[in-house]
Amino acid sequence: MQPSRSVYIQFLTLLFVVMCGQWTARTAVAVDRPNIVFVLCDDLGYGDVKCFNPNGKIATPHMDQLARDGMLFTDAHTSSSVCSPTRYGLMTGRYNWRSRLQSGVLGGLSPRLIEPGRLTVAEMLKRHGYHTACIGKWHLGMDWVKLPGKQVSELSIETAAQVRNVDYSQPTQNGPNSVGFDYYYGISASLDMVPYTYIENNRVTVLPTEDRDFAMMWGRKTGKTRLGPAAPKFDATDVLPDLTRKAIDYIGQRAKDAKAGKPFFLYLPFASPHTPILPTKEWLGKSELNAYADFVMHQDACLGEVLEAIKKQELSDNTLVVFTSDNGCSPQAQFSELQDKGHQPSHVFRGHKADIYEGGHRVPFIVRWPGHVQAGTRSDQLVCLTDFMATAAEITGIQLSDNTAEDSISFLPAMQAKVAPLARQAIVHHSINGSFAIRDGSWKLALCPDSGGWSEPRPGKTDRTAPQVQLFDLSKDIGEQTNVAADNPEVVMRLTNMLEDYVMKGRSTPGQPQSNAVPVQIRKGAPAK
Repeated sequence: MQPSRSVYIQFLTLLFVVMCGQWTARTAVAVDRPNIVFVLCDDLGYGDVKCFNPNGKIATPHMDQLARDGMLFTDAHTSSSVCSPTRYGLMTGRYNWRSRLQSGVLGGLSPRLIEPGRLTVAEMLKRHGYHTACIGKWHLGMDWVKLPGKQVSELSIETAAQVRNVDYSQPTQNGPNSVGFDYYYGISASLDMVPYTYIENNRVTVLPTEDRDFAMMWGRKTGKTRLGPAAPKFDATDVLPDLTRKAIDYIGQRAKDAKAGKPFFLYLPFASPHTPILPTKEWLGKSELNAYADFVMHQDACLGEVLEAIKKQELSDNTLVVFTSDNGCSPQAQFSELQDKGHQPSHVFRGHKADIYEGGHRVPFIVRWPGHVQAGTRSDQLVCLTDFMATAAEITGIQLSDNTAEDSISFLPAMQAKVAPLARQAIVHHSINGSFAIRDGSWKLALCPDSGGWSEPRPGKTDRTAPQVQLFDLSKDIGEQTNVAADNPEVVMRLTNMLEDYVMKGRSTPGQPQSNAVPVQIRKGAPAK
């Protein structure tokens, strides 16, 4: 017996309803995935942002408004107190000292640091439907084609004799596009390193046929950036506005697809206010402090332009914005000048960029996500930039495997102000010379007798009879002035054992120990564990 026409109609109606339901469910899931804009400043101090330092003398209205619209994290840290290592941790969810780079930073000609096959946050999001872009300072190495018989430094800044040892006319290999970014535009490293030219995807936009350098700070006769290859008409002063315009263009290009359910991830690592400290003319003198403070104000205005672009494209409600810095403020900002006028770039914290002390790695950190993060809130949750990968995974419903993001802990519960046990209770810090510190609760143990960086006491200049470790109780001594190691040997032992365990297991998060864990010296001169 053939089915009646009415049965066919009922079946087709039911099939249509089911298909519509499935389509609606898929669309709802897609729409729920936020666009993500991660803004990383370069050398911006905790105390340089007004909402983190009410006594600060630099006006940062856009950063402050972002905090009023979202959540301010008071205890956020970079994994290192300098740039290349921090960026490795951000991209991989893994402590930087697990890489080949054990101290210092890369140069503009260095080969790729991120290991082949290692999952990055960009690759993770790309695999799950995101369009991904990096616009700005990379500083994680890319493999330039070397000229016959020539070499460049692998794990340090290239020497003056090496700056023309690569063929700039050839495409690079293993840059941002090789680790998950669909699109890249920016500079290879810090703006005081060669080459002085923009790179789009894997090629320079203009060949660097000239040799140029730039003043380290506007109006100062002393101090120049490294002399080296530059594109004709390339001007370091233009980089901040150029990167801002590129970011705005990208947001506009992706808006239609984002509204249709294909979100984007924009990683926006600015090269400022790092040296060369060169705000544009319209910002010179605005702060009435010095050129560094003017540059911070210029940086703030550029953040405002990016946020306005998100608003103009009607993407604000479904865009997660993260704003932070790659380490503490650099002494190139001229601390004494700023302090004489009442401004403290490191706020109440000791030290600055490069140091093991809080001023080296405690950074401003703001998140905004309307409907998910309550406006005008703050969190004292301990956070590390390595945590971004696990957070992005949880937000998008991605399950991370045991061999990825080994030092990444989601701060989504803190963003949503959920009542729960503290997600992260311990964190490892690392300085420019490879010194270690570990924090657990309010206790912080530095396994070195000095700053590990550029502030006093400088490495190699302490008395041999000085204590070889430093223990601080941050709940009582946020300025790290009193070493209480001698009075708390059990705390020193417990934290040392904890750090050794993190090294041995190859991870600091729950999961299977890593078979490829890299032996690391946690004390200068100590045997590798």
